[in-house]
Amino acid sequence: MSDTLWLWAVAGIVVLALVVTVVVVRRRRATTTSLDTGRRRRPHRNEFRPPDAETAVPLKRAAVIVNPTKFADLTDVRWRIGTVCLAEGFDEPIWLETTAADPGTGQARQAVTEGAVLVCALGGDGTVRSVAAGLVGTETPMGLLPGGTGNLLARNLDLPVDSITRALVVALTGQNQRIDVGRLTVDRSGSPATPSAPEEHLFLVMAGMGFDAEIMAGAPERLKAQVGPAAYVVSGLGNLIGRTFKVTLKFGPDPSFSRRTRSVVIGNCGRLLGGLTLMPDARVDDGLLDIVTISPRGPIGWTAVAGKIITRSRRGHALVDHHTAAEVSVRAERSQEVQVDGDTIGPARGISARVEHLALVVRVAQKS
Repeated sequence: MSDTLWLWAVAGIVVLALVVTVVVVRRRRATTTSLDTGRRRRPHRNEFRPPDAETAVPLKRAAVIVNPTKFADLTDVRWRIGTVCLAEGFDEPIWLETTAADPGTGQARQAVTEGAVLVCALGGDGTVRSVAAGLVGTETPMGLLPGGTGNLLARNLDLPVDSITRALVVALTGQNQRIDVGRLTVDRSGSPATPSAPEEHLFLVMAGMGFDAEIMAGAPERLKAQVGPAAYVVSGLGNLIGRTFKVTLKFGPDPSFSRRTRSVVIGNCGRLLGGLTLMPDARVDDGLLDIVTISPRGPIGWTAVAGKIITRSRRGHALVDHHTAAEVSVRAERSQEVQVDGDTIGPARGISARVEHLALVVRVAQKS
């Protein structure tokens, strides 16, 4: 009998040891998971699916095309985006990163080929422009996720520019809107150390020659990363004093004319940073481009220009003159810096632009 009790005692100790071991291992695993992630466990995709998910229609997939240089912790950004997609009934997003050789156009076309029902651009205005170039002419909508300094198209469409999460919810749940795109042809003939063959760029917000492009060129990425939009103010002050230049302008079939100016801006929409509106009547879907020439003379002239922009005055004036046309060409007497949606592309003697009506589908907030 004593032997039997002894055997039962040993068996009990062994069972107790096994139970304790299992509990300790589970606690260690839970602690390790919490420390490794630094955040709550991300729900598995199946937790968002109905009980009969095996017979349900496959979840839709969005694509996110990201400029990796814009983020210090890309892993966290990807985690948050994936969580929002799952919560809104989408599958894991297709994740594509831009490169120096391809800043977004090839990735957008790849996303469409892979079946994405929505392609989101996550980066600066240059990334948005490149992704749009790959989507023009398709029915696949583009979502706008703020990742740059300007986020100008998002501002003009009244989309969130201070929260990737809120912008993504709009992209996933919003409605489609067709907008125009601009096509800019750059003629570098006569420019130093540049090819003479014309080149074409797509733009969504504004393209320009002269002072506005000089501001963009004077605000390097490092400065924008440190001080944000204030980098453009610093650059603008540094380029405030400069020479005017003579341009010849032609709007569609109208006769050409010449004038002296500091800047020629061609816009698809008119809102700038800080709530300022350079082109009060510009609309992203009217089939027209708005053209502004800015011709200040000294500090007093710049004060008058600022006053006209702040008051949104559109009446013709020697300092700020407004025009609209479906096509425009500009020829300068000497090479001037050129910018496209905030990205400088170098000096050129001539630019011309035309509008491509309702060529791009974008996702905007649901209208109430």
